[in-house]
Amino acid sequence: MVKTVSPSIVLDPGQPTPLISQLVATMTEQIHNGTLLAQERLPSIRRMAALCNVSPITVANAYTRLVSAGLLDVRDRGGYYVKASPLLATQRPPIDSLWLLQHAYEDNAPVIKAGCGWLAQPYIFTNAVKQGLKALEQSPNLASMLDYGSPYGLTELRRSIRRLLAKRDIPCVEDGIILTHGASQALELVLRALTQPDDTVLVDDPGYCNLYPLLQSLGLKVIGIARTHAGPSPELFERAVKTYQPKLFVTTSILHNPTGSCVTSANVEAIHALAVQHGVAIIEDNIFLDLTPESQPCHARYDKLQNIIHISSFSKTIAPGLRVGYLACAPEVGKRILRYKMAASLTSAGLNEATVLSIIKTGQYGHHLTDLRERLFQAQKTVCQSLVNVGMTLSLRPMGGLFAWARFGKDVSTHAVAERAAADDILLAPGSLFRPERSDSQWFRFNVTHSNHARLYAFLEKENKGR
Repeated sequence: MVKTVSPSIVLDPGQPTPLISQLVATMTEQIHNGTLLAQERLPSIRRMAALCNVSPITVANAYTRLVSAGLLDVRDRGGYYVKASPLLATQRPPIDSLWLLQHAYEDNAPVIKAGCGWLAQPYIFTNAVKQGLKALEQSPNLASMLDYGSPYGLTELRRSIRRLLAKRDIPCVEDGIILTHGASQALELVLRALTQPDDTVLVDDPGYCNLYPLLQSLGLKVIGIARTHAGPSPELFERAVKTYQPKLFVTTSILHNPTGSCVTSANVEAIHALAVQHGVAIIEDNIFLDLTPESQPCHARYDKLQNIIHISSFSKTIAPGLRVGYLACAPEVGKRILRYKMAASLTSAGLNEATVLSIIKTGQYGHHLTDLRERLFQAQKTVCQSLVNVGMTLSLRPMGGLFAWARFGKDVSTHAVAERAAADDILLAPGSLFRPERSDSQWFRFNVTHSNHARLYAFLEKENKGR
């Protein structure tokens, strides 16, 4: 006979955490620690609602989430049962970069996306996008924008990008600028054009989490170079280039993802000298370039695009849905990359590119950047202080940008914390996601535009003090 359990669950309506999230988190923990055993039957929705002093709809929604998480089975006219599996913990999806993407983008994504990688809605340049789209509607050139354009991308936007780069002392010719569907496509095109399977690629450690599945899919070997506050370690870089003879180094110099750091001039000079000496090309993924002063050091500024391929995007500064990125490089390298773009997508999104061009031409983009830099600087101050207030340690206090890198005052299972947070409708990004081999890390990445929530800090404080 199947046993119906009456779990001991105490919910606190006075807490900022919603009752449904409290119920899901408590039951998840009881299943994982064995308080609720496989094959045990749970009380009916109405009975559980009475036991927990909540509405039946709260219990129904909690049960639905637990079924979706693979923790409960539902049987026709038989009720809800703890899922039978002696390896329950190992059957949960691994916490990796794909886990982060799925949890961030799915329809029932957590309410608090503290671990995601894009601007929160209040920071998006919505009015300018609306005005840009309206201008396109009235443009006599609208029909041509609906046709296939140049594989290089909209010529006038490429000229505008050339002028923006020139202000940063990064000279570039138009034939060296290729527009793409965001920075992610630019990165993939460069890797496809310049590498072959079994080539070795150096990367930041920690670094951009979505880069690692891409490198794996291309059959490339990956070696991480430890990141310091000043930039990639020159000593480890030198050792790696001598040992592994890599083809490329993929790095972020400005407002690094995930740490928020910026490289120093001395670091740029040291890494550049070693790269040139050993024939290693540098892909500089600087999607936050426009969020720093024009004098900010970076490899493209130092090298003048001789040994550097510079990648950036408007998705992080205007709106993530625009998906307009670009790469800048020597023209002969650009021709090789262009062949892969044409094979993948023929051209890029002309309407999106025209919208970005309209925003730049009206002068709104420059004013928006000034405002966005200040707002992000203030958000950094607020979030960093809030993290410190709940007992977390910062790697550094970034000068701006989206990300802060912080850890608890004691060692924890960061994956377990992330799972408990997800059950509480909070998306956290544990540090192992940002390491090439998903190696252990005590750090978390916080997006300061998504972290202004009292419930987030209540959760972190509870975790820091011990559950």
